[in-house]
Amino acid sequence: MAKIMNLILLISLLLVICMAEGALFGKKKISSTVECGAVYGVQAGDTCSGISQMFALTAQSFSDINPNLNCDKLFVGQWVCTSGAIGS
Repeated sequence: MAKIMNLILLISLLLVICMAEGALFGKKKISSTVECGAVYGVQAGDTCSGISQMFALTAQSFSDINPNLNCDKLFVGQWVCTSGAIGS
């Protein structure tokens, strides 16, 4: 009986891992890269929304070309991408 319970627990664990990874439902992780064409050095008082307006970018496109940017922690001299393309 203990062997059957261990087998059931192992299968359950594998099922949970597969679901978390999306492998069970055929979902593929898509890795994309950003090719930045132009950058801007953050100045004192700049915000993400202000920078995106300055370069006529939507908030979504600014976020897409700066995927790891934390808008709450901008610092003077930080480089942000202001023009770019997203590739796979």
